[in-house]
Amino acid sequence: MRDTRESRLLLVLLIAIAFALITVDIRGGEDSPVDGARRAAAAAFGPVENGVASVVNPVGNAIGAVRDSGTRHNRIAALQRENTELKQRLGSDDRNRSRVRELDKMLKRAGAGQYGIKGAQVIAIGAAQGFSWTVTLDIGRADGIRRDMTVINGDGLVGRVTTVGPRTSTVLLANDPRFTVGTRMEGNDELGFATGQGDRPLSVQLLNGKAKIKKGDRLVTFGSSKDRPFVPGVPVGEVVRVDPSGGDLTRTLFVRPFVGFTKLDIVGVVVEAPREDPRDTVLPPKPKPVPTPTVTVTVTPSPNVDENLAVNGQADPNALGDAAGTANGNAVPNADPNAVPNANADAGAAPDVNADPNANVNGNANGNANGNADVNGNADGNGNGAANGPADEQE
Repeated sequence: MRDTRESRLLLVLLIAIAFALITVDIRGGEDSPVDGARRAAAAAFGPVENGVASVVNPVGNAIGAVRDSGTRHNRIAALQRENTELKQRLGSDDRNRSRVRELDKMLKRAGAGQYGIKGAQVIAIGAAQGFSWTVTLDIGRADGIRRDMTVINGDGLVGRVTTVGPRTSTVLLANDPRFTVGTRMEGNDELGFATGQGDRPLSVQLLNGKAKIKKGDRLVTFGSSKDRPFVPGVPVGEVVRVDPSGGDLTRTLFVRPFVGFTKLDIVGVVVEAPREDPRDTVLPPKPKPVPTPTVTVTVTPSPNVDENLAVNGQADPNALGDAAGTANGNAVPNADPNAVPNANADAGAAPDVNADPNANVNGNANGNANGNADVNGNADGNGNGAANGPADEQE
């Protein structure tokens, strides 16, 4: 339609009619004169609206989903972050309990030695600071930390402070090859110098080459002048090997450190030394050895020795001319040639059923259970006695 004067008048007229109808409808309320027309229009155009909506709504929902996808993605990401934080809180409970145990053990160790310590946490490790075995702590000059201070934890000596920054400090660990500390043996007070060897046991040179040292002996720090860099009495480690002295002036020991340098977390920097040397009182009590059970087996001999003689193949030394029919056929070697055969046999004994009825004229007799033997007391391995006398001795 072209923009003409007539079209503009028509548009103004329609707008005026529309305002008039709206005003009449509002003023009429439920009794509005246009209510019938409204119901008729709803009945006529309702099905058309439903049909159009069923076609248009999926398209509109798709467009809305695309438009809101960014917001939904952000919401999902926020829920995932909250879930991760909850999991971390649950997992950190075990870690917190472990750290509490470490802190408690360190405070007990510091209390036993009367050390004034400043607690710290290891925040970095490695060779970034130019050392082989170092860690970085989260405390520094602003916390009162100075160079050459002793660092401990709940197990013993960790190292010494080498570099101090405003808020951080670097610690050279006791297992570093550049690390050396004076030591004192528990009990006998033998002095030496411990040097780090990386992941191997510490090497300790004792000043007394004839000192009596055994595996399991323990060492503590000897202390330095003015307690810098080492305070006395800090547990160092336990002897695992002793090299023979070989007549040298010094003696080499190998010591397993008490501290696990690969799992450091909570440590303490000694900012106040003890008034007196605690010596070896800071060491924990030695574990008591568990006794090894032993089993003793006792064999009791049979009370009837004579009954066992035949089993062992031994003849009765008190028998007169009686040869035992044993398994190995041993008889009394020096029997009396004039002894009466079967001197121990019962005179009224029944004839032996095992006797050989066909004994030959050469005097061969069957050595049976009655102990038949020849006049010389000789019996063969089968229990047969040969009579070499003038007459055959048979029962």
